[in-house]
Amino acid sequence: MKQAEVLDLMTELGALHQGHFQLSSGLHSDRYFQCARILQFPELARELGAAIAERFKNETYDAVVSPALGGILIGHEVARALGRRFVFTERKDGEMSMRRGFFLEKGEKILVVEDVVTRGTSVREVCRVVEENGGVVTGVGSIIDRTADSAELPLPLHALARVEVQTWPGDDCPLCRDGVALTKPGSRGN
Repeated sequence: MKQAEVLDLMTELGALHQGHFQLSSGLHSDRYFQCARILQFPELARELGAAIAERFKNETYDAVVSPALGGILIGHEVARALGRRFVFTERKDGEMSMRRGFFLEKGEKILVVEDVVTRGTSVREVCRVVEENGGVVTGVGSIIDRTADSAELPLPLHALARVEVQTWPGDDCPLCRDGVALTKPGSRGN
């Protein structure tokens, strides 16, 4: 699946929103990607997962790990395409952790998959949890990369689409200054 196809799907299915948004990272932006709008369709989720898995086909992974909530569907589909098991991490009291009886064997090779990466906070947190639980992160993938190469990730990010989107700190946001209503659509309790 090519970048243009992914972005066309986002637009067609209402997954790319225009307005004034506070991202999970805390930054403000005039565009927001809601991948759940695409992933609600199982066949499209399968296609996107297979497309991400294709980018990692020459590597060996024991499992795919994703952060809850946004990464669960796409991570599951990548794991399906790779024929590997899937585990997710989630926040408890604001701290990313592995729960629900999930575990990793020491030395397992892990592919971390997220839906959208802006600053890489969730990806870094998942990588930390993987390492704390004995795994070794050997790949990072996503549907959308909106980092503009500014995220400090432990490995290169392989995304289906790279999009440069303007972001601002909340205290220096031109949309705030212009009085544009702020929406907080993220999954970190906003």
